[in-house]
Amino acid sequence: MQSLKVYANRKRKYDLLIKKQKKYMNNLIISKVIIVILGGISLISLYSLKNSYFFMIIAIVTIILLFFLDSLYKNVENKNKYTIILHDINKNSIERLNGRWNLFDDTGEEFIDENHNYSYDLDIFGKNSLFQWINTSNSYMGRQKLKNVLTEIPKDKQDIYDRQAAVEELAEKIYFRQRLETEGKKIPNSRQDPNELFLWMKQRNKRIIEKQVIFVICILSTVTTILTITLFTRIVAFLFSFLLDIPIFVPKIFYSVPYYIPVLLIVIQLIILMIKKEDRMNNLIIAERYNNSVSTYKNMLRYIEKHRFRSKYIINLCRELCNADGESSSKQISKFSRICECIASRRNMVYLILNPILMMDYHLNISLEVWKKNSGANFENYLNVIAELEALCSLAVIRYDNPCWSMPKIEDKKTRIIAKNIGHPLLGEKRVCNSIKLEEPHEVILITGSNMSGKSTFMRTIGINIILAYAGAPVCADKFNCPIIGLYTCMKISDNLKEGISSFYAEILKIRKIVETSKEGKPILFLLDEIFKGTNSKDRHTGAKVLIKQLSKKGNIGFVSTHDIELGEMEKESDSRVKNYHFSEYYVDNKICFDYKLKTGVSNTRNAVYLMKLAGIEIENK
Repeated sequence: MQSLKVYANRKRKYDLLIKKQKKYMNNLIISKVIIVILGGISLISLYSLKNSYFFMIIAIVTIILLFFLDSLYKNVENKNKYTIILHDINKNSIERLNGRWNLFDDTGEEFIDENHNYSYDLDIFGKNSLFQWINTSNSYMGRQKLKNVLTEIPKDKQDIYDRQAAVEELAEKIYFRQRLETEGKKIPNSRQDPNELFLWMKQRNKRIIEKQVIFVICILSTVTTILTITLFTRIVAFLFSFLLDIPIFVPKIFYSVPYYIPVLLIVIQLIILMIKKEDRMNNLIIAERYNNSVSTYKNMLRYIEKHRFRSKYIINLCRELCNADGESSSKQISKFSRICECIASRRNMVYLILNPILMMDYHLNISLEVWKKNSGANFENYLNVIAELEALCSLAVIRYDNPCWSMPKIEDKKTRIIAKNIGHPLLGEKRVCNSIKLEEPHEVILITGSNMSGKSTFMRTIGINIILAYAGAPVCADKFNCPIIGLYTCMKISDNLKEGISSFYAEILKIRKIVETSKEGKPILFLLDEIFKGTNSKDRHTGAKVLIKQLSKKGNIGFVSTHDIELGEMEKESDSRVKNYHFSEYYVDNKICFDYKLKTGVSNTRNAVYLMKLAGIEIENK
């Protein structure tokens, strides 16, 4: 497999690079130790010789070299972290191809919704899910976008085709996809919901950026700063002359201002800083909270802006990455990131000393409000572009890893599904492919068969491939045609002890939802697995027959699996829209075997007695 070779080669390349970088980092550490030792010996020697001139030179050179080596070390360390992430991405890609993707940490478990029309039944989220298999998104919005793509039915087939073209293009750009994923993995808290940040950016404090307010703050802080410098200079000069007997020249103009004037101005500014302090502090705290995330988004946007795309879908997305003045999104967020970095410096002692003099809190709030006015309204759009591309890159992994899979065709006719050699995408080499054609006059496929023969898996195969088709991804089939149609399932049913709901009643609630939707006149695709299994055989048979007839008369299409072979008689009725298919088993050396191949007609085999015997139940043959 070509993709496996590519991943292995990239992983090997990053393995070598990691070793090289670590060796370089170790050499830098050794160099720093040597410089400290040599510098220390030199300084001690020069001090004993009382050679102050060379002593100062060696001290300065040693400090400069240590700072230089420390800067080099941090630079290589950052590159090493980056390389490790790229190495792990390719390692995970190999794991995905080898069928060990179910060990990935991100399962999308928080997206599980038992009341969703189909996602719970089709294992879209959670352990061993579609999301766990394909997701390469890291940002909060990227994961949300992928979740939406997998749980929402598109309205227009052109949207699907445009997404298909985008997926095809991104599949080729393995370097772009992995670099974008690497930047995303650097988000310090990827599960942090940015809605608070979006709301904050839309809030405005127009008062603080009025020209009069800015003028007063700037003039007052400037005058206070100048006068404080004169006072500080006079104090330093006095200390040097009094304590060290070293005269320092100070211009006479510095003594023309009484000392109490700058002190009074500082007191006035402290009072001003206390006015609405809480509001200003909250403003700064929110910006500081997202500082690291914003810096990562800036890098992701900068990387996206560097690329030129040819697919219409991505080109339209990237048009959002500038404001009305034509300034790029990364430049705008760089400005915001610099403001956030200044805000983060409030934690040190120097800021506490300078704030009453320079009125830093006000200047930072003014900078924030000016930025919010110019770019705040666009920020959510920029993150939406990142999210959309992350989701598309997740889908592009499917295309790159499975080049033989086909891109589906969207049917205008709502009652036709054609699948050639379709298989379940999550089963890997274990999958068995089947072909099926659902079209008028047979809009309902009734599947009979014994336990474990493959009925449920086949219906999930149809369902999950339809989800991939709607997302714009390739499907696990040689050919797949399907319409855009509402998808509803009733497959995984269990008791809800907390709400006092039995499995049978839970099934009834799901069925009612499907029936009510069909009555609204919108055609749907329904997947029903062993319906009404929680009641007696007579009621189950009657209920299933009536339900299938009711749904099929509404212009809907569907697949129904059942153990009730008697339902197969529906195909013979004059007005029937049902066609029978089945799965069967066979025995070799008294052992049960399955071929998981779909066949026409009604099943004529049963294996329940055999399975009961395996469980140790003694059944006498009569």
